[in-house]
Amino acid sequence: MATLYEIHPETPQVRKIEEVVDALHKGAVMLYPTDTVYAIGCDITVKGAIERVRQIKRLSNDKPLTFLCPSLSNIAAYATVTDSAYRIIKRLIPGPYTFLLPATKLVPKLVMDPKRKTTGIRVPDNRVCLDLLDALGNPIISTSAPLPSDFKHLGFIGKAELFDEVEKLVDVIIDTGEEPGYQVSTILDLTDNEPAIIREGLGAELVANAI
Repeated sequence: MATLYEIHPETPQVRKIEEVVDALHKGAVMLYPTDTVYAIGCDITVKGAIERVRQIKRLSNDKPLTFLCPSLSNIAAYATVTDSAYRIIKRLIPGPYTFLLPATKLVPKLVMDPKRKTTGIRVPDNRVCLDLLDALGNPIISTSAPLPSDFKHLGFIGKAELFDEVEKLVDVIIDTGEEPGYQVSTILDLTDNEPAIIREGLGAELVANAI
């Protein structure tokens, strides 16, 4: 049974953030809200936790995982960022955007695209996520939680139903009192000279002005 943490969305309680971070350091997998959808995540440095995330989402090892970073300077540690990519990312973060970039050696093989050697990185516009990242000191895996389409037998589900469905799969659930969002991030491929939108999601209409 997962431990539930009720955390204020704008002024997260430091003690609760520290308790969640302690659990993540020990290998916990959590369900948590982002600025797009609820996500399943863990500390990027804990291999066993990453493997559990893959099992929960039924992802094979050739399917890359996205992770959250707190800033552009932190992104540069985990990905090769060209001058043009830097300018684009700087205009769009924080926000609902996933940037595909060439991975550095700091990105675990279990996370990156094994063929392209790329990785997907986000800087979320979400206070709880940013406080967790700051306290943890490592990126956090962020893959969308099972959406209502995965629970067709339930029809439309809200936060309570999502928690009920996932609580046996994860160790920690963060509740900010808000209902889950169902619009995913916009994915922007910055691995080539010409940036390309791979998936249109939240904020897609702003990308044209940034690239």
